[in-house]
Amino acid sequence: MIAVLGRVHEAARDCGPVTWDPDSAADWLADPGLYAYLAEDGVLAYRWHNGNEGLFVERAEAVSGQTVRALWTLLGSHASIADKVYAMTGPAGAFWWLTQERDADMRHRSRWMLRVVDAPAAIAARGFPAAISLSVPLRIADDARPANSGRWQLSVAGGEGRFAPAGPDAPAGPAVTLGARGLAALYAGTPLVTLRQAGLAAGGTADDDAALDAAFAATPYMLDAF
Repeated sequence: MIAVLGRVHEAARDCGPVTWDPDSAADWLADPGLYAYLAEDGVLAYRWHNGNEGLFVERAEAVSGQTVRALWTLLGSHASIADKVYAMTGPAGAFWWLTQERDADMRHRSRWMLRVVDAPAAIAARGFPAAISLSVPLRIADDARPANSGRWQLSVAGGEGRFAPAGPDAPAGPAVTLGARGLAALYAGTPLVTLRQAGLAAGGTADDDAALDAAFAATPYMLDAF
């Protein structure tokens, strides 16, 4: 199951998926109230919600369109006994496009906290679009993590990023200036125009904004709750 979910996230190029260890997965699957199915390229897991009010879908994820439709068809077969279906799903999931009309609505969205603790390590571990290549100066102001503060040169190429202190030979042009909140938001894919409107970014150039937006474009999400 863990391997299949990993293939699902890889195929969808998901940002920051949560992966489970075998013991955690085994404890989850051992719940007597959970109905779980494992396909060659998909996972379905659901339970009854508030007695027999409806179904609560914890996982309905697959690689191929055929399996995605099969999983949701199985859930739809409960129509005679379940009035509603509540599902945890990603913002770009095929689920939103399976019905002819917009019969599904978003009922609840949880927001999670993000903090860049070690900026160079976070950039190195993140991953970037393989087609993007850039070099942009950034100035970070982080009172709680002084090691993050200062002028940096962000370089992206071949799907990898590097965050290096700007040395004396670095270009002296204007740098995009971010605080801790702005850096975390950028890291999670928030466009620069949004950060500027919120007062979380300043400086730099329009070309810098376009390059950073392309490099950090993402819609991170998490289906787990804690």
